[in-house]
Amino acid sequence: MAEPSSSTSVEKEGKASSKRKTIIFFGNSLTAGMGLEPEQSFPAKIGDKIDSLGLDYFVVNAGISGETTASGESRISWLMREKVDIFVLELGANDGLRGIPLSETRENLQAIIDTVKNHNPEVKIVLAGMQIPPNMGPEYTTEFSSLFPELAEENEAYLIPFLLEGVAGNPELNQADGIHPTEEGQRIVAENVWTILKPIL
Repeated sequence: MAEPSSSTSVEKEGKASSKRKTIIFFGNSLTAGMGLEPEQSFPAKIGDKIDSLGLDYFVVNAGISGETTASGESRISWLMREKVDIFVLELGANDGLRGIPLSETRENLQAIIDTVKNHNPEVKIVLAGMQIPPNMGPEYTTEFSSLFPELAEENEAYLIPFLLEGVAGNPELNQADGIHPTEEGQRIVAENVWTILKPIL
């Protein structure tokens, strides 16, 4: 009788592990935690929260420093080889800082969302809203910030109003470059994300 019992146990373990859901944080240096240790990034801090609550989710930090929406769109299909349950999209800031036409940014973000949905019909999309300094002029700056809530509404996605709320512009919460959050800044960013993510989980 031991053999069937062992087999059943293995099957149960297999079923349990297959129920574990995956969250992918797909973004640029803000997601990657540039200038910090991997465990200090906001996705890692979200992972810690999830673990402390005993939720069965696996967190993947797919952030790459310097990523634009175009480069993100070019690698998203490769990333979709595995099933994704929640997809947090944090891209666009580098486009804005470079003055890339907003039509291109919108098109690339939509293409990323479409690819994720095509591979994972039941996926929940979370879009991180961003703002940029007024260097590119008031019209570009305003249109840039409105791009994210518009895309979220069009795609029935969840929206983080402004990822860097409470962090942007504060020298004490940013590294020497004035752009990338310190560990404390990343902790605040994690709270901004968690406010939207927690009800989904």
